Amino acid sequence: MNKKTILLTGANGEIGHTLLEDLTNHGHSVIAIDLHPLSPEHESLCEEVIVGNILDEDVIRAAEKHDIHEIYHLAALLSTSAERNPELGHRVNVEGTLNFLQLAYRLGKRMGEPVKFLFPSTIAVFGIASLDDKMRIGKVSEEDCLMPMTMYGVNKLYNEHLGRYYSELYKRLSPETETGFIDFRGVRFPGLISAFTVPTGGTSDFAPEMIHSAAQHKPYTCFVRPDAQIPFMAMPDGVRALVELAAAPAENLTRRIYNIGAFAPSAAEIADIVRKAFPDTIITFSPDEKRQGIIDSWPADVDDSAARNDWGWKPQYDLERTFNEYLLPNITKMYS
Repeated sequence: MNKKTILLTGANGEIGHTLLEDLTNHGHSVIAIDLHPLSPEHESLCEEVIVGNILDEDVIRAAEKHDIHEIYHLAALLSTSAERNPELGHRVNVEGTLNFLQLAYRLGKRMGEPVKFLFPSTIAVFGIASLDDKMRIGKVSEEDCLMPMTMYGVNKLYNEHLGRYYSELYKRLSPETETGFIDFRGVRFPGLISAFTVPTGGTSDFAPEMIHSAAQHKPYTCFVRPDAQIPFMAMPDGVRALVELAAAPAENLTRRIYNIGAFAPSAAEIADIVRKAFPDTIITFSPDEKRQGIIDSWPADVDDSAARNDWGWKPQYDLERTFNEYLLPNITKMYS
């Protein structure tokens, strides 16, 4: 593998930490950006750490001093926070992304080669009108049901189109060719479940919240119905998907954005798994109408055949392995 200089925004999140470790283990130099300082352990892995807001021009200028070959743009205001403050969500998620697409364009033009731009999108870009429609449709493809019902989903869907525009259509009326300087690639993550991050009230956090409560011997009241269903994925598979998509030959890719899936249990199935691991745990259901409405608008599962065919995507963690080998041992250890 050739050594590259890679820009990583949102480096302090768990995906950021894991990517930073993976990229540096493969010999790459990483320029990290985050709103907060990195730990000494993670800072030591970086060529440079830029602490600041992705909306700040000084942050962009500091990154632009480097010849950067790949950008992993993880920084974002996530779904629950963006729904509570939609205007801030738009500024961070759209204007922040636009800043780094423009940076990638300038870098690519300066270096004379396209900069790969890896973008984590989300199943929140989908919006299904009714629960009956959701059950009837089943697995959704990349082009299905693109009517997002949250600001986060709206932002991410727009960013997908921005990435396509900057890669293929940018300044198409210019006398000079202005495309070919960005190679935009993205995955639509399902609900990502981590064994090492405490859930913070996100829309899909009912799954990890059950385990964290059980591990602490606390009762848990689930905010969705027992039949609520969306796709989920273990965090290691999510990180691996970004790395594998980045490494895929461009000629093999048939689209800019890919669905990726792993497993899609109902809330009741997750509760049964947790009860089996913690027989004394108490899990009840009291749906929150607003949060349940968001979950109902997301697909029960996704069709990820394009990712499987184009770049060999295959999750390593199914439902059983995710809980028995990844989540339950590590979360139990956290509270032991």
